[in-house]
Formats: sequence, C-alpha cells, structure tokens
Amino acid sequence: MSAPLILICLISYSALIFAVSWLSSRKADNETYFIGNRQSPWFVVAYGMIGASLSGVTFMSVPGEVFNSSWAYMQVAFGYFLGYIAIVFILMPVYYKLNLTSIYTYLEKRFGNTSYKTGSLFFIVSRLIGASLRMFIVVYVLHTFVLAQFNIPFWTVIVIFIILIFLYTYKGGVKAVVWTDTLQTTFMMLALVYSIYIICKQMGTSFHDMLGTIINSSHSKIFNGDLKSSSYFLKSILGGAAITFSMTGLDQEMMQKNISCKNLKEASKNMLSFSVVVVFVNFVFLILGTVLCIYAKQKGIVVDPKHTDQLFPLIALNYLGVIPSLIFIIGLISAAYPSADGALTALTTVFCFDFLGIDKKTNLNQKQKKRIRYIVHCSFATLMLLIILIFKAINKQSVISGLLYAATFTYGPLLGLYAFGLFTDYKVKDKLVPIICIIAPVLCYFISHFSERLFNGYNFGLELLILNGLITFAGLFLLKKRLNNKIKI
Repeated sequence: MSAPLILICLISYSALIFAVSWLSSRKADNETYFIGNRQSPWFVVAYGMIGASLSGVTFMSVPGEVFNSSWAYMQVAFGYFLGYIAIVFILMPVYYKLNLTSIYTYLEKRFGNTSYKTGSLFFIVSRLIGASLRMFIVVYVLHTFVLAQFNIPFWTVIVIFIILIFLYTYKGGVKAVVWTDTLQTTFMMLALVYSIYIICKQMGTSFHDMLGTIINSSHSKIFNGDLKSSSYFLKSILGGAAITFSMTGLDQEMMQKNISCKNLKEASKNMLSFSVVVVFVNFVFLILGTVLCIYAKQKGIVVDPKHTDQLFPLIALNYLGVIPSLIFIIGLISAAYPSADGALTALTTVFCFDFLGIDKKTNLNQKQKKRIRYIVHCSFATLMLLIILIFKAINKQSVISGLLYAATFTYGPLLGLYAFGLFTDYKVKDKLVPIICIIAPVLCYFISHFSERLFNGYNFGLELLILNGLITFAGLFLLKKRLNNKIKI
C-alpha cells in the first residue's frame, strides 16, 4: 500500500473522530468530562462499549491465538457473559444508589480512607498496563507492516497516536468517548466482516461452505477437558467471569460509561444487551481466526507460533489486495483509539477525585479545577507512552495472553476488597489493607510459578484471579472488626 493512501486514511479517520468529539463536547464542563451529565443514551453506550472492550487486542490477538489454541478463547467468552450478569445485579445497584463518580468511593464508605486509596491505586496500575498493552499491539502492527518501510521510528508513531487521543478527549471526557467509541466500533466491525468475506471470495468458496470447513477444522475445537491444562474449560469459564467482573465491574473506565446513563434501569439495559453482543462478536473473531489459518495453509504461508498477533496483518496487507488492505488499516486505526481514550478519561477521573479530592476543594473555581484536570490528563498520557515503549522492548508472547495474565495479579486485590465489602458485614483495620493487597498477588505469583511441582503438573490459568481474590478476602477476614449493626450500602 502506498504512503499517500496510508496518510489519507489516518488523516481522514482522525478528522472524523475530532469532528464527532467537537460536536459532543461543545458545551462541556467538568461534569460533562467525568459523568457525561448522566445523559448518555444506553444503546449508544452499549454499542460503543463493544469497541472499547475488544479494541486492538481482540482485533489482532484473538484471531491469531486460534493458530495455537483453536477456539479455547470461546470458553473465556462464555465466562464473560456470566460476569456481565453479575455486574448488573450486584455492582450497578450499589453504584447508582451511592451516586458515585469514582466507583472506588464505595471502599471509603465501606472500610475507610486507606482502603479507598488502595483500591484506586490498584485500578491505576491495572488500567495503565491494560490500556498500554491494547494500544501497543495496534501501533506495533501498524508500524511493523506499514510505516517501518518508510523509516518512521516506532516511538514517533506511538507519540502521534497518544497526542491525537489526548487532544480529542481532554475537553469532552466520557461524553466524547461514548460517541467516538460508537463510530470506532462501527469501523472495526465492518473491517471484521469484510475481511471474512474477501478471504472466502479469494479462496473461491461461499461463507456457508466455509462454515462447514471451519466445523471440520482442527482449529475450531472449543472445550478443553484436561484438568491440569491452564485452558481447562471450567477454569476458563470461571476465570472469564472473574475477569469480566473485575476488569469491567471494578474498572472505572468501563463503569464510568455505564454511570453516565440516566438511571439504573437504562444502565442495566445497556449492560445486558452488551453482554449478549460481545460474546457473539468474539465468536465472529474466532471464525476469522480459523479462516486465516485455513487460508495460510492453502497459500503456504509460514506462521510463527510465538508471534501469532501478526497473522491477520500479514495476510491482510500482503495477500488480499489494495481495497482489503485499506479496509484493514481503517479497522486497525479504529481499534487503536478505543484502547486509550476511555482509559485516559478514567485515570484522570480517579486521580482527580480519589487522590486530589477535586470535588471537595471549595476554594477552587471551575476554571482552576479544569486546569488541574488538563495537567493530570497530560501526565497519564505521558505515562502510557512510556509503558508502551517498555513493553515494546520486552514483548515475548501473544498480547491477549499477556493482558489476561497481568490482570490476574492487578485486579485480584480489587476483587477481594469488593467481595468482602459486598458479602460480609465486617469492618477491617483500614491501615493494614495495603499490606494484604500486596501480599495476595505476590503469593499468587509464587504459587503459579511453582504450581507444576507443587500440584503434580497443574497449570494455573485465569482462575489465578479468583485465587488472588480469595487470598485477599482471607487476609481481610483476619483484619476484621465486628460491628453491632449490619452495614447497609
């Protein structure tokens, strides 16, 4: 693909994003930035969340992961559905009842200030890592397969993307994110469907016939019955549910969009509809992955098992022609923006509310608060840039694997904290909570590292997140202080 076409794609798409952001943020204030004035239509939020939850990791890593593990990821997607249902009936009523802006304020009301700061800090670490990994995979592929041939350094590409994301989110915040994510989801889905169509066409087969080939393919096995395997079906389903409950329900970025809806009823409709659609979309991505594997085998394309993230771009950019390549680039760019836009907004919100107490400082006017918000927003954009560059230097595995593995450690303490708060009536020794939240993931790391020797060949998968949460829960139980009256929040 020629350099002018790539440049036109990037400029045109970015211009469209900026236009949508400007239209949605013309009269933006601090309330618009943090909670979208609680006026976001539930169906727009639900649709836009598809792109935000999938982003570049699903767009690139899930199809490629089929090469190594068939459809084992679908087990995790089934777990996602269960996790979303739990969020609707357990977490969202609490968030709306307390009228929260930062969801970690719950921990302050339930346990105290130290627990509150601990939960917020674990979110910041989790989201910085998660958003950076999502952004990394998209920019890495765009650079490797397209821009590197023009001698453009990787760091230049990532700086440009971070600056663009900063510029279209710094004013409108969550309101801009809700509407721009809707646009980006549309382009990502179009690229997905069109890619499957054009590959089937090039192979001289209909989609119906291709489905038959997929069903009989060795790359379409879903359930793993090996108990000792890290992808054993029960581990994957329960782990997927825990991942969703933690990475969506206990994540400010995802829940900030939900609490921008008018009321609990509309937010629940958003989450329930989203839970069904996102499982189906993951299924379609796995279909794409199998189609890519079949196509690669037919064309004699060599796939590196250690870099399966490159399977989709390898075929799209080198074998499918100009128009499909162009569609792929648009889909890739549309996957890049949702990887970081909501994260920047959420990180800024949490730091401003939970650490700076911007909502409690009556001595500051709106202009001063806005200036503080801009500085925090810019700081997190810079941090994200640094993390991406670090991961570029150490990346050794599929990003979907790296992302989910990191989440088992960083979200475990949050899972334990909220579970203890929601399902017990105990208070805790607030000052000691950070110690428990550090010990739990450290213990999990050593248990996971030595699991094969300790447990007769057993390998931990996503259930490591559940173990992390249980250890945190047990530690909090040791710090409990019984109250006479049950706490109702």
